[in-house]
Amino acid sequence: MGVWFNKDDYVIDLKRVTVCFLIVYMAVLVGTDQDFYSLLGVSKTSSSREIRQAFKKLALKLHPDKNPNNANAHSDFLKINRAYEVLKDEDLRKKYDKYGEKGLSDNQGGGQYESWNYYRYDFGIYDDDPEIITLDRREFDAAVNSGELWFVNFYSPGCSHCHDLAPTWREFAKEVDGLLRIGAVNCGDDRMLCRMKGVNSYPSLFIFRSGMAAVKYHGDRSKESLVSFAMQHVRSTVTELWTGNFVNSIQTAFAAGIGWLITFCSKGGDCLTSQTRLRLSGMLFLNSLDAKEIYLEIMHNLPDFELLSANTLEDRLAHHRWLLFFHFGKNEDSNDPELKKLKTLLKNEHIQIGRFDCSSAPDVCSTLYIFQPCLAVFKGQGTKEYEIHHGKKILYDILAFAKESVNSHVTTLGPQNFPANDKEPWLVDFFAPWCPPCRALLPELRKASKHLYGQLKFGTLDCTVHEGLCNMYNIQAYPTTVVFNQSNIHEYEGHHSAEQILEFIEDLMNPSVISLTPTTFNELVTQRKHDEVWMVDFYSPWCHPCQVLMPEWKRMARTLTGLINVGSIDCQQYHSFCAQENVRRYPEIRFFPQKSDKAYQYHSYNGWNRDAYSLRIWGLGFLPQASIDLTPQTFNEKVLQGKSHWVIDFYAPWCGPCQNFAPEFELLARMIKGKVKAGKVDCQAYAQICQKAGIRAYPTVKFYPYERAQRNTWGEQIDTRDAKEIATLIYEKLKNLQNHEKRNKDEL
Repeated sequence: MGVWFNKDDYVIDLKRVTVCFLIVYMAVLVGTDQDFYSLLGVSKTSSSREIRQAFKKLALKLHPDKNPNNANAHSDFLKINRAYEVLKDEDLRKKYDKYGEKGLSDNQGGGQYESWNYYRYDFGIYDDDPEIITLDRREFDAAVNSGELWFVNFYSPGCSHCHDLAPTWREFAKEVDGLLRIGAVNCGDDRMLCRMKGVNSYPSLFIFRSGMAAVKYHGDRSKESLVSFAMQHVRSTVTELWTGNFVNSIQTAFAAGIGWLITFCSKGGDCLTSQTRLRLSGMLFLNSLDAKEIYLEIMHNLPDFELLSANTLEDRLAHHRWLLFFHFGKNEDSNDPELKKLKTLLKNEHIQIGRFDCSSAPDVCSTLYIFQPCLAVFKGQGTKEYEIHHGKKILYDILAFAKESVNSHVTTLGPQNFPANDKEPWLVDFFAPWCPPCRALLPELRKASKHLYGQLKFGTLDCTVHEGLCNMYNIQAYPTTVVFNQSNIHEYEGHHSAEQILEFIEDLMNPSVISLTPTTFNELVTQRKHDEVWMVDFYSPWCHPCQVLMPEWKRMARTLTGLINVGSIDCQQYHSFCAQENVRRYPEIRFFPQKSDKAYQYHSYNGWNRDAYSLRIWGLGFLPQASIDLTPQTFNEKVLQGKSHWVIDFYAPWCGPCQNFAPEFELLARMIKGKVKAGKVDCQAYAQICQKAGIRAYPTVKFYPYERAQRNTWGEQIDTRDAKEIATLIYEKLKNLQNHEKRNKDEL
């Protein structure tokens, strides 16, 4: 493996960080001298559900509606509301944990709140129901892909129909507890998740099972109808045994390692109903409790997981994939009958289940950095490749972890295998198991590792176990994710998603942003060629808005490759130069257009949004027009009667979406230059053309291919508004056209 990171990349020295703060108060902020966790009475290890429950309890007590004589009631409530708004959001919580309130200067929420009745009746509808699991965005995929059957209620707190359903949903959850998992998603808190799942009305009820398309429930909302619908999706088998098949059925099952539960009764005797047998079957081979006496008795009598010894451990782990439970003396996990289902549920993944008693061989567990009861996945290479589970000790979470871990390439690290001097590049996640954002990041690392296998190794380091190693690298917040490439160290500051991690790595491999110095700025920007243009970000590493901008800036740069040169300059390192360039704030974004006879010229970005899309549109707006403005005469001559392929943007000057699409169309014109011509028709000025072309909305994009046999005068409408997608569609159509013409020629 060669070194693929550019030595000129911006490198973060984690051992020596100079911190300088410039705080400008632009608005009246909700401030407090108490930290947010203390305000809500929760610990840093608290889950989203625990934080929500703590806030609700305080909201009901401190709400101004209940304290009309307290002059401080409003300001006191704003403090806890602000704390909740930050801690419920994973990204804001990470910023707060790392930088404190100063890290939230560009996120000033929490200034508005609802009435007391809202918090009493609408807030967190299912938080107190043990049979119903409230899923957030980070938990959802792991849950529904665990292999278990889920029935999920997508609701909105302000929806009256959702509240009408709630009592029935609770009764239903108790009725089917053990047959399937019952979930709830608060679309008020997780709008993006609900939008991604196609939820556009409340309540929406869906059945989910791994490998199966989601099934929406359309029936009436009675408990009986919900039970009937759910039972249709429960996979279970009840066999009627009689003299003719009794011996053969039992022997066949035993040969496959499958046990039997048999109920004996006479025709007029005390028999289980067919519905009860079906439910019991579903619980035993699918999920949890109910008909509980029989179920629990059977589960407790099933054999425990195989106990591996120190002498055979390495050999056993070298030939198979294993999920191992580590305990110290008494095995507490044996008290949970749910976990005994793991053997059946992980059979298709070829994962064996076992346990290891660390009290019998403490040196083995110490070598693996295991000092308390836990479970870990071993990936078939002995004790070299393994990953410790840091999630919830419940069936669906363990299932999701085991399936993800055996198919990913994330390794648990310690002093013995830490890649400090490794020649190959590594991504290392420094984390603490008690930290919820850390736990949420782990499955995203697993996803990213599968895409980068062979290019980058992934490892995790538990800073509660290896405190000295974390201190050596000046780790001050969790999670801190760092790429080590020999002597170069790069810290990841983006969101906790596999997609953005992959973008970060791609940018290290093929930098899209040029790190400028005063010398290179003068050579490349000031003395740029006549037809070159630049966008430059003047920033300082300590500036939090600059840190937020950086991943968006890199993402924008990748979309502008070949059109606009993109650079950045560190004004902390080159303070005098930035002062000379009259940079008065950070970040300062400037566009340097094509050179003209005018004096030194640039345009400063004053937009509110600093996301990749907004910045890209702003930059493209300065490029000279690449498309051709068409009149009725030129449209007829060049498009309808000409011998070229054309793509046309039909627009109206007053139309906002048309204005937003205009830079994207110019980008398209440049992408397809030489193969397809790009034109624009003003439908306000030339309404007759647009009417004849069948234009009913603005903007409308149509492709007019040139065909020798016959001319397509109507055009082919393209619905997407993304330049790359339009270009791909056009090239596909041209390829199909060439193949068609070739076939016709061969036939002749």
